[in-house]
Amino acid sequence: MSGPVLEVRDLRRDYVTSGGFLRPAKVVHAVKGVSFTLEKGKTLAVVGESGCGKSTLARMITLIDAPTSGDIRIDGIPASAAQVTKQMRQKVQIVFQNPYGSLNPRQKIGDVLSEPLLLNTSLSGAERRERAMAMLTRVGLQPEHFNRYPHMFSGGQRQRIAIARALMLNPSFLVLDEPVSALDLSVQAQILNLLKDLQEEFGLTYVFISHDLSVVRYIADEVMVMYFGDVVEHGRREAVFADPQHAYTKTLFAATPKADVEHIRARIAAKKALIA
Repeated sequence: MSGPVLEVRDLRRDYVTSGGFLRPAKVVHAVKGVSFTLEKGKTLAVVGESGCGKSTLARMITLIDAPTSGDIRIDGIPASAAQVTKQMRQKVQIVFQNPYGSLNPRQKIGDVLSEPLLLNTSLSGAERRERAMAMLTRVGLQPEHFNRYPHMFSGGQRQRIAIARALMLNPSFLVLDEPVSALDLSVQAQILNLLKDLQEEFGLTYVFISHDLSVVRYIADEVMVMYFGDVVEHGRREAVFADPQHAYTKTLFAATPKADVEHIRARIAAKKALIA
């Protein structure tokens, strides 16, 4: 039996803020000793309010930022700053909240998808085109989109393109950093269903960064709650949502509007009573 895809042990990230007149420099502990393992084909959701450290954690496990201390292993291989290779970077890809910002506006979509293969494989031009076209259609776009530019697509379509590009090198896992928060609700559902379908088809592994608990409840296998750089709760999705243990988790859940039919009806009735 194979080991976990991602192992994180006591990961820490500190930032030193500049001082000023009569004001000494300060150390900000953005991430404070985070540890977890993630098995193949599973989704770990990292949740918390802005500033809790979840995006800093994402930048470390995608090998963008080096941790102050701690260990990261991808497919059992250490991924410290001194050991990160080109092959190691191919094992992890990230999908951002705003795909337009990460797509070159002067590149046609076919070139966006083919570029990772051009830089990292010895495939011929015809083979690169064939793979890019296959991935384009797999994420729900059409062959005629191949020669169009990013500005010609909607937000949901651009996110599909970003997901397709992230998958071109068959990574070990994807980090999805608020991938649907900028989209309309109906489009969010389409992208989440796509992510689930791709996970089932290819055995994908996700780290899903989000503040939206309704999205997390739909897509996650495990939930990890962060608060000021600390992990305050971590467990199976059903257990965390059914019986949160930490006071912060309870507060976070209580502050989230209920979206089911009964709660919507109750809110409408309450408004009518006030008007009457």
